[in-house]
Amino acid sequence: MYPRTLQTTIQQASKGFPVLLLTGARQVGKTTVLETCAEPERHYVTLDDPQEAALARSDPALFFQRHAPPVIVDEIQYAPELFRTIKLIVDREKKAGLFWLTGSQKFHLMQGITETLAGRVAVLDLLGLSQAELNQQANEAQPFLPTTAWIEHARSLERPALKLMDVYQRIWLGSFPRLALEPTMPRDLFYSAYLQTYLQRDVRDLTRVGDERSFLQFLRACAARVGQLLNYADLARDIDIDPKTVKAWLSILETSGIIYLLQPYHNNVSKRLLKTPKLYFLDTGLCAYLTQWSSPATLEAGAMAGAILENWMLVEILKSWWHNGKTPYVYFYRDKEQREIDLLLEQDNTLYPIEFKKTASPNLSMVKHFKVLEALDKQTGHGAIVCLRESDIPLSKEVDVIPARYI
Repeated sequence: MYPRTLQTTIQQASKGFPVLLLTGARQVGKTTVLETCAEPERHYVTLDDPQEAALARSDPALFFQRHAPPVIVDEIQYAPELFRTIKLIVDREKKAGLFWLTGSQKFHLMQGITETLAGRVAVLDLLGLSQAELNQQANEAQPFLPTTAWIEHARSLERPALKLMDVYQRIWLGSFPRLALEPTMPRDLFYSAYLQTYLQRDVRDLTRVGDERSFLQFLRACAARVGQLLNYADLARDIDIDPKTVKAWLSILETSGIIYLLQPYHNNVSKRLLKTPKLYFLDTGLCAYLTQWSSPATLEAGAMAGAILENWMLVEILKSWWHNGKTPYVYFYRDKEQREIDLLLEQDNTLYPIEFKKTASPNLSMVKHFKVLEALDKQTGHGAIVCLRESDIPLSKEVDVIPARYI
């Protein structure tokens, strides 16, 4: 068991809300982290059990007589009928921490939960293990922001050196806890079984995708496009499906925690900014498996090396926020002159520009596009290059180099 950064937030949220909903893809550790945080009297039931799910759907009141709160209900999306009964119990009991729920589908897929439990539920997101968690420093993790204070804190932590092949080993293996906890687990066998479960349960049962083979081809086509602008027509042509199906299937991948669509920064001042999102995978190991890289070495030497490194760095930044129970306001910048910034983090009306680079020797030419932010309607904060250098260093008065092992 790796301690998770989110444990502190779970305890705090449970003291303030009657319902806590933990979302994330299958196998990221949702149940484990809740059971670790649970008091002895809180029991557990999973709706992966067909009999329990059938009872929950047909007789929610009887279900909660059998499983009275405080309770953990796993995979709540299989019985949205429970939400109304949860509301009745919450309004009657008027206590915090009654229900802890998990779901492998994002919040807006769970039918009616926003209307039924509005104001009564804290929603948290869990991804796979972060670098801080792998280093047994879960409680030290802070949301990434390239400020002097954040860099000084990161520098103070004793984190192991992260050489080039160490990075690609982490990228290739992925961040699912089972792969980290069980070193003897065959990585390819794990991902093969994972996809089988995902296709059979989350895709077929919840969304009625008829052609699983085409959907798997679609998954592979998405994995080959990480870090790229999303092109619906291109995806549709590759898989021989129509663009409407592409949009529907992307929604499935996004809501089940497989992909993340990074939105472009856009404001009303400039009409020259692009509006197409960029595609990333929330687990790089699954991405590398789908694109059939047989080892970390072949991945590092291959055509996807830069894009999948960018993907990994972005997701580590997302983890640093989500696992602290906070929402990052993140974008990328690209205009019609092809000027691009990999990541913009917005905080307190300030934009912090960040570049991701596969280099240990960064230079100022890599941040030449940061100056385009001066024309926008926001303040520009300190910038950064996140790269493979072993220690941080100021690149200029406005830009620092941050080692990948810090995030």
